Amino acid sequence: MLTVQGLDVAYGRAQVLFGVDLVAPAGDLVCVMGRNGVGKTTLLKAIMGVLPVRSGRVLFNGRDVTGLKTHQRVSLGLGYVPPGHPTFPQLTVGENLQVAAEAAGAASRGAVDEALDLFPALRGLLRRRAGFLSGGQQQQLAIARALVSRPKMLLLDEPTEGIQPSIILEIEEAVQRLHRDLGLAILLVEQYLELALRLADRFVILDAGEVVRSGERTELQDPSVHALLSV
Repeated sequence: MLTVQGLDVAYGRAQVLFGVDLVAPAGDLVCVMGRNGVGKTTLLKAIMGVLPVRSGRVLFNGRDVTGLKTHQRVSLGLGYVPPGHPTFPQLTVGENLQVAAEAAGAASRGAVDEALDLFPALRGLLRRRAGFLSGGQQQQLAIARALVSRPKMLLLDEPTEGIQPSIILEIEEAVQRLHRDLGLAILLVEQYLELALRLADRFVILDAGEVVRSGERTELQDPSVHALLSV
């Protein structure tokens, strides 16, 4: 479903990604792993068109989307949840979801209810401003907003970072349901090996902007993989 070929990405003169290749098949959950600062977030931003690429290609469902704007990639079926629990803080939970629904148009019919079914705690918070939610509640809302457009593939950038343990379990269960029950393809940036072992079908490890290891979930048990992820 998603293929990244020879991706080079830079911030000005500082190159961050060097010839990154990645394949995420339809229906799979692929975990992108690595230490802090190795280029994981940059990779997702480049896939979504938030950052321009210096060279290489991004293919989605066989189509070259490298030159498309972010909203065009969303309309083709890519959903994206950046780090930091992004919401519109002055809008209520219900208004946040409604904005997403209006942006998605006809494709979103019924999708708000489906997203609330995934995160039922949000139903009791529909009139609360997003800025007054806890970090975990904001993350649930951010994922729900992305799902309103009914993406074919969801990109999640460290959805459990800075979240209280009880909400981490709810987010993990939601990701499992999206993947295993609904068959949604997911590209997940995650640092926690234990979570990757529970969720991933495949993994990719970045180091200094390059792919240094990739494979099936069972290979995550390899001590050499642990060495690549240790601080």
